[in-house]
Amino acid sequence: MSNKNMDNAKVFKAFCDENRLQILELLRSGEKCACVLLAQLNIGQSTLSHHMKIMVQSGIVASRNEGKWTYYSISLQGAQVARDLLVDLTTVDGESKDGCSCT
Repeated sequence: MSNKNMDNAKVFKAFCDENRLQILELLRSGEKCACVLLAQLNIGQSTLSHHMKIMVQSGIVASRNEGKWTYYSISLQGAQVARDLLVDLTTVDGESKDGCSCT
């Protein structure tokens, strides 16, 4: 798989889990400490860390450390990349004849 497709797959992976979608819903109202996310979700700390690693690697979520806690927020740039990617991948360029002779 090309690097471009690997990067694109990371973006979609961030959206393909109900816990990660719930985390994004919580982050829509602004930056949240990991402790707040843990209090709102029915998951453990290691599970939250796993989900946040995927979301940060995708670029959709940004993180910053303050003391022993990590704070997370939706990355506006990452969100725009995800929107553009979805549009690019689902826009039909026109009729394409692939040379199929099965009709």
